[in-house]
Amino acid sequence: MLRPMSQQSDPAASAPLAPAPVVPATYRSVLAVREFRMVFLAQVIATLGNVVAQITLAIMVYERTRSPLLSSLTFALGFAPYVFGATLLSAVADRRPARDVMVVCQAVSCAVVGVMAVPGMPIPVLLALLLVLGTVAPVFQGARAASLPDLLSGSGYALGRSLLRLVSQSTQIIGFAVGGLLLLVMTSSQALLAAAVTFGLAVLLLRFGVRRRPARQPEGDARGSVARASLSGVRQVLAVPGLRPLLLLTWLPPAFAVAPEALASPYADELGGGSAAVGLLLCAAPAGSVVGELLAGTLLSAGTRVRMMLPTAALMFVPLLGFAFRPGLWASVALLTVCGLGFTYAMGLDQRVIDATPEALRGRALTITLAGLMITQGLGFAAAGAVAEFLPPHVVIVLVGSLGLLTLAWCGASLRGRGAGRS
Repeated sequence: MLRPMSQQSDPAASAPLAPAPVVPATYRSVLAVREFRMVFLAQVIATLGNVVAQITLAIMVYERTRSPLLSSLTFALGFAPYVFGATLLSAVADRRPARDVMVVCQAVSCAVVGVMAVPGMPIPVLLALLLVLGTVAPVFQGARAASLPDLLSGSGYALGRSLLRLVSQSTQIIGFAVGGLLLLVMTSSQALLAAAVTFGLAVLLLRFGVRRRPARQPEGDARGSVARASLSGVRQVLAVPGLRPLLLLTWLPPAFAVAPEALASPYADELGGGSAAVGLLLCAAPAGSVVGELLAGTLLSAGTRVRMMLPTAALMFVPLLGFAFRPGLWASVALLTVCGLGFTYAMGLDQRVIDATPEALRGRALTITLAGLMITQGLGFAAAGAVAEFLPPHVVIVLVGSLGLLTLAWCGASLRGRGAGRS
């Protein structure tokens, strides 16, 4: 008996559909996602405002106190509360919708910088307000990082994180220049108000440009205090199989890699150079990292970036061994530029971290990851400076390069030992 055409046996029709080809993510495809563009623009604007606020406060505090220590504290206090924010508030990133967390954090930053702009604000109050900014920063960064996989699927996450790193580095350089120019035509209070406006614009971009998605942790599971849940989350994150060696690989190598930056001034002095030499040494590694991320994001597939993670990271340290010959200024700049290429290892590492993290812990895990990176880099700066009190700067840089390679070898062995090295 004949059946209707739609029911007749057609080998082509009955054959299983071939899976749609996976199109590799590119920077262009990532920026084509409207919600990510809003997050990206908010990052540009807020970073610009943050840097303007930092330089304005540093100058204002120095002018009022003539104390280099208090002036430098305006930079240091922005990072000091990362431990507090990550350990006691990280659960917020999972308990509340990511967009809400980002909006509230930027609104708090807007209000805090606005209060700083009040003329005659006492210095202790300004420093206390800086602690507030530093406390909400890791919560915002963790919520933003945890939201990216919802906006960017597959390998798009690593490229999105790469773009945010690139814009942070370049915007910071631009921000210091903009802040200096603003202070030529504005008072300190006016410059701080301008910075507060940038945070307000970021609030609007995030509130109306990003869709509100449910929290990753179901409401019924969100019991107890945020602090207790955050501390418990730290233990849970560190207990995730295969995640601990990835966290160590995120935190430890950069702690050694910042040594040349920390020693730029004494090394330039060792070479007989002035402030221009210091500037060249400071810009070399960031320039290399920007070039490296653009090349890796454009030319390498996601799988290749993961497989090349450890060899790429070694580039951060191998050129430092060349400082044993006490190279001149331009040779040093070239070596540090190659070191900067090694920071591209973070692109493959980002993908590994997000793949290894349970979704329910994503916000806490990424908050802890980012906070740990800031903390270890700060310790790296301090340690390099302390050792340089007793050894010549170029010797310290060689020592750091050697320790960095040993650390990478140890992290690589930990990954292989846990079976985490397979891509």
